[in-house]
Amino acid sequence: MIELKDSLTDQINNTFNNHISRSMGTYYKGKVRDNYHLDDKIIMITTDRISAFDHVLGTVPFKGQVLTQLAKFWFDKTSSIVPNHIISSPDPQILIVKKAIPLKVEVIVRGYITGSLWREYEQGIRGQYGFDIPENLKKNQIFDKPILTPSTKADYGLHDEPISREEIISGIVPKDIYEQAEKYAMMLFKEGQEWAKSRGLILVDTKYEFGIYKDELIVIDEIHTPDSSRYWVADEYEERFSEGKGQKMLDKENIRQWLIDRGFSGEGTPPNLSDEIRLEIAKSYMDLYELLTGEKFNLGKDDVNKRIKNNLEQAGYNF
Repeated sequence: MIELKDSLTDQINNTFNNHISRSMGTYYKGKVRDNYHLDDKIIMITTDRISAFDHVLGTVPFKGQVLTQLAKFWFDKTSSIVPNHIISSPDPQILIVKKAIPLKVEVIVRGYITGSLWREYEQGIRGQYGFDIPENLKKNQIFDKPILTPSTKADYGLHDEPISREEIISGIVPKDIYEQAEKYAMMLFKEGQEWAKSRGLILVDTKYEFGIYKDELIVIDEIHTPDSSRYWVADEYEERFSEGKGQKMLDKENIRQWLIDRGFSGEGTPPNLSDEIRLEIAKSYMDLYELLTGEKFNLGKDDVNKRIKNNLEQAGYNF
């Protein structure tokens, strides 16, 4: 497990925020990723930016590296189950991927009632996904079986919104394609939960994005990373749940909770991130990487901006 030693603390400002190349393709900026669209592929650079409640908050050291390397780990691990968009990875923060046409929804699979779903449930909000969730549930309680709670895929700066299956297939995504996406999502979630369990973790919930590439539905973006998923420590779940305590988390929910504790949940201006929380998030992300992969995380000390530029140029891209 990663220790908060000088090797991490010294790297707190060695982060990749953004760099706009005028010669590498059509540029699209997301909350976390800088994408360059070429004719048939996308150069997907995962920055060290961190966002929550649809606000970009700052940077976290090594975050982009964790997300990219974990996404590649999971894409490689699940490629025999569900086809994906990965072509290559010339840098720890870069994936070269197939240029798919994205579906305009996100498919979210939940095994437990927590996070935004719990906050809605606690406020009495029901039916937003086209079905009823059982009454009298407790925070962090496991569902009898995983549920699907899709959302819109909002443009940058806008909010994703809950949506029902019926709304999706009535005009947003053709019924046969969305049904295949649901099937793929459940298959991926099952694989993810089983692997997480074998590593002493619980894959609580996650989101998947899908796209069409050469008439085939494939999974795109990232899968089972701490940005797109929640992970809890398995051997502490029952005791913490029975005592009504929060779970030990190794994901982005830590930053959401930090913001909520300071009175911010999306409206207004978010508080500035302290160096302490930036390091805590970095540590939790790297710990998750090591637990899931069984490999030591590489705390490289190279200038991340120069490394990305050099690796792209070596791969034949003028950054």
